[in-house]
Amino acid sequence: MHHVVTQNQSSHVKIHCDTTSPGPVTWKFNGADLEQVDFAYHQEQLDLMVEDVDQPMLGEYSCWRNGVELSSTHLLEENVVNDEHFKSFLRCWAKSYDCHFSCEWNHSVYSTVRLGLGSNCSQGLTSCQWVQSSHRTLKGKLHFDVAHHLTPFAEETDVLTLTVEAFADHYSILRRTRHFFLRDIIQPDSPDIVKCEEEGIALNVTIEPPSSWSRPHSFFQLEHEIEYVSRDNGEHGTTTSILIPQGVSRLRVRSRDPLVMSRWSHWSKWKNVTDALSCV
Repeated sequence: MHHVVTQNQSSHVKIHCDTTSPGPVTWKFNGADLEQVDFAYHQEQLDLMVEDVDQPMLGEYSCWRNGVELSSTHLLEENVVNDEHFKSFLRCWAKSYDCHFSCEWNHSVYSTVRLGLGSNCSQGLTSCQWVQSSHRTLKGKLHFDVAHHLTPFAEETDVLTLTVEAFADHYSILRRTRHFFLRDIIQPDSPDIVKCEEEGIALNVTIEPPSSWSRPHSFFQLEHEIEYVSRDNGEHGTTTSILIPQGVSRLRVRSRDPLVMSRWSHWSKWKNVTDALSCV
């Protein structure tokens, strides 16, 4: 088992060998016998006391018996950043009210990052199910897919607790916890313009919700905003109505959940409006 211990410098740390079987144990530091290190420590049965912790003492401590590793503990220095900086490191969003959301980590100094959802992770319990990055984006950001168990058809009362552990090297860690409702991070994918029809002096635009949006659409409704460009003078206009003036050269659309006033989706691609009033 691997435990992460964070501790300020110039203090004493007790490291416990996680085993239920009796008998003496030996300790290693970063894979070497502890007797070879040049710093102060004291061993008492299954506990190891590291004294006056400083940079040379940071690393992995493992306990062994008869050539078998019983447990290991990483002693790390905790990095401290303010809330504003931390918010810029991590962005989370949910495309719908389905059973997962996504996060991106964009700080390249931290080479290894993991996320944990739930109070077990925020309390540092070993039962935490950590989520590793699924891939790195083209811009070098780490992408995470996090599953949750909230029901989309009930009023949301449970706050999501997301813990981040980011390792800058083998000796330092940034650990922070964020609390938010799923509704706070809702951001739909871009919708699609499927049809344009003449209706009196206006143009009626038919908009299809994104395929990733929660169903049924009659229950999970979206508000749409259309941006259009006049064919005569090139001026831009916007409206949340599906009726726009005739005589436009192109248009695009974005969506949001009006009940929670979610973030707007990204704009869809521009579509040209032909003389036959079709959107292509």
